[in-house]
Amino acid sequence: MAIHVEGTPNPNAMKFTTDKIIFEGTNSISVMPGNTSEHDILNDLMKVEGVDNVFGYQNFITINKQFDAEWEDLTPRVKEVMERYGY
Repeated sequence: MAIHVEGTPNPNAMKFTTDKIIFEGTNSISVMPGNTSEHDILNDLMKVEGVDNVFGYQNFITINKQFDAEWEDLTPRVKEVMERYGY
């Protein structure tokens, strides 16, 4: 499995795409600070220092970072969480 990381038009957001479906169906899921999800992977990503909010749909998760977080520090930690879930 590979996780592909790509930028978005928002410099504070990165898209993490996998070869497997993470979320079944056609609904998107987002988790904002102070909220939780029925999807443990999103809750665990919200616990990563520097993550502000997350958005998931089918085979990708978009991470929005806190303003003072750096992608070079955050990206490996996000990938580590996703890899623990088999992606």
